[in-house]
Amino acid sequence: MIIVLRHGTSQQEVDEIVERLKKLGFGAHISKGTERTIIGAIGDERQVNLEEKISVLPFVEKVIPILAPYKLTSREFRSEDTVIEIGKVPIGPGKFVVMAGPCAVESEKQLMETAYRVKEAGATILRAGAFKPRTSPYSFQGLGEKGLKILVKAREETGMPIVTEALGIEELPLVNEYADMIQIGARNMQNFRLLEAAGRLRKPILLKRGMMSTVDELLMSAEYILSQGNYNVVLCERGIRTFESATRNTLDLSCVPLVKKQSHLPIVVDPSHGTGRSELVPAMSYAALAAGADGLLIEVHPNPIEALSDGPQSQDPIQFSTMMAELKKIAGLKGRTI
Repeated sequence: MIIVLRHGTSQQEVDEIVERLKKLGFGAHISKGTERTIIGAIGDERQVNLEEKISVLPFVEKVIPILAPYKLTSREFRSEDTVIEIGKVPIGPGKFVVMAGPCAVESEKQLMETAYRVKEAGATILRAGAFKPRTSPYSFQGLGEKGLKILVKAREETGMPIVTEALGIEELPLVNEYADMIQIGARNMQNFRLLEAAGRLRKPILLKRGMMSTVDELLMSAEYILSQGNYNVVLCERGIRTFESATRNTLDLSCVPLVKKQSHLPIVVDPSHGTGRSELVPAMSYAALAAGADGLLIEVHPNPIEALSDGPQSQDPIQFSTMMAELKKIAGLKGRTI
């Protein structure tokens, strides 16, 4: 249920509604827009006629039921696009943000070289994994805290904020200590206890769509994070499993305008995992920009042939620089900046 307050409603009146909702057994989530304040009331509406009890207040303009199963994530709850700040980098309308870096931190030399090269090409956020979820237990699993410390050094030297993945609740406090943004990967999209724990932080979260998940399921997973008070969520389309075998996944770019219609949260696209083939990454990156995405997540490695993970889908620095030059042209045509 959404409670729309009249223009000029005081903080005391807002507090009065929040207190009334609590007494009725509802949680209150406040969204302050440029014109009005909206309160999302979350709870079991079968037990009480909330509209009847709230709409009588003189400073309430209207009460609107939210029909979607997700509430705080919905466009009904917040009509304006949400902008998430990662360090000093905004993700949202107008700006097209590129997060780039290797799949995994392999060494200080490898990460520092990549960080400087992607920044030179125009990337504004550095991505790399310190903890790696691998299909095989015998594959490279990441450097752990050592990798996080290398990421921090790269941030200090380049000025780029860093995004890296937490695999579980156990790693979450450690990653939170080092990272500017915490990634929750596709395999964990429906790890609800991890989502709730991430929601209790106030750190921006990059939530990847599950490999076999619908858009509604992605938005419901985001709802878990928002319901705990953390509204700093960026969604990520990274490809889904289909019967197509020519690519690693099928990159569902129709997800972008669909999410934009149904939710106020920003969404970025990962064409590296979406295709699994480096030669396809540029075309899908251009298409993601055209589809209305707020940014990209791109894997870049100084020497993809020697990468310890995901080499076939990684751009080398020259390929990445060429792609970025073309992206800047397209962004200009769309009235956006990189």
